[in-house]
Amino acid sequence: MIGFAARKRLKIKHAKFLGKKELFEGFFGKWLLKLGGIPVDRKAKLGAVEQVVQYYNDNEEFIIGMSPEGTRKRIDKLKTGFYHMAKNANVPMLVVGFDFKNKEVVVGKPIYATDNEEEDFKKIISFFSTIEGYNPEKDMRHLREQF
Repeated sequence: MIGFAARKRLKIKHAKFLGKKELFEGFFGKWLLKLGGIPVDRKAKLGAVEQVVQYYNDNEEFIIGMSPEGTRKRIDKLKTGFYHMAKNANVPMLVVGFDFKNKEVVVGKPIYATDNEEEDFKKIISFFSTIEGYNPEKDMRHLREQF
């Protein structure tokens, strides 16, 4: 819900979000589609990364928002799917954090994936490791210790 509110406040009209295709069945699914949901078939021949890259290739204007890691449990390493989606589609990653301590939505600078994945992840973690999440024990501040 905070993401939808931020999307509206930042006047990002066409931002979409991903969800497993099963969520898009029935009345609830139609509602999710209206909100900007994009169903992803995790059993399809094309994997989730390739499906998203295809969406970028097929649409002149396409923006997706993805939930940050650590919203449900503490993580010790970021997953890489979002990174490969951006790299393969040749689009920037705009990092946005919900700073619950200061009650702010923090927007970072666009990050373009390079051939140095480790350095790219340092930039991403550097951004998120300064932000206190809703559940501070599950946010990503501890990841800055990796670098």
